[in-house]
Amino acid sequence: MFVVLAALCWGLSGGIGGMLMADGWDPYVVSFYRGAIGLLFVLVWLALMPRGSGLASRRLWLWSALAGVGVAGNFAFYFLSIAEGSVAVAATLMYCAPVFVYLVSFALKLERPTALKWAAIAVVMVGVVLLTRIYETGAGGVTPMGVGAGLLSGLSYAVFIFGFKYATSHGSPQAILAIAFAVLMAILIWPGDTQQAVAVLSTPSWPLFAVLGVLGAGLSFMLYIVGLAHTAPAAASIIAMVEPVTASLFGVVVLHESLAGLQMLGMGLILLTVTALSISASGRWT
Repeated sequence: MFVVLAALCWGLSGGIGGMLMADGWDPYVVSFYRGAIGLLFVLVWLALMPRGSGLASRRLWLWSALAGVGVAGNFAFYFLSIAEGSVAVAATLMYCAPVFVYLVSFALKLERPTALKWAAIAVVMVGVVLLTRIYETGAGGVTPMGVGAGLLSGLSYAVFIFGFKYATSHGSPQAILAIAFAVLMAILIWPGDTQQAVAVLSTPSWPLFAVLGVLGAGLSFMLYIVGLAHTAPAAASIIAMVEPVTASLFGVVVLHESLAGLQMLGMGLILLTVTALSISASGRWT
């Protein structure tokens, strides 16, 4: 249930981010406040459970900083993809993260490539082509930048996964996330619109920013980490499909987005194949 709730929160956060950007808010500003509010949550969590934080370990800081680079890219590229396309397309492209984990693992010789794994990756690529309709210029309303940003959000999430994985042996999850979100803020403050960043504090839209931060970074990460302690990795991989499905439904129902038949087929190919890849990884990337 914790993992389900976390994935549901992440899915809703994509739709909320889409609403904010439709009102003219800069994707970097939206991403910055998502991480900033998440940082407040994990700092409280760290203060309540300080034991075993590992904050004195240099390796914890190194790997957590890498995780921070990954989560900064994940948030920013995800919202850029939404701004250039749709919530459904961006969420599904981001869900390709396990494919990037496999490719990085192949390059670093951490994972043995097989014909079946390469076939699965090829199926995902076919799904991406169908979903984004890059074979028809402008047909699906998704720009090349939207496609690239969506895939980069998945690649960034893979970086976060590697950083978080190697940091866990040196400290607590709350300490890792605190460092990661602090790095995120340091990175995203530069490309964002400074005037908008200040205006958020007094805008009538601030409740949406607050809900985005709580659901998209604060509460969701806490729920996911606690849930993983009581859930098999394979089950968690399947449950994670709640996120792109929820984001897609939010886009269709609330933001009035639409998907053609071939796009829905592409989405199905991606979700099912990536879930199978995640399960076969036996939870290593999780």
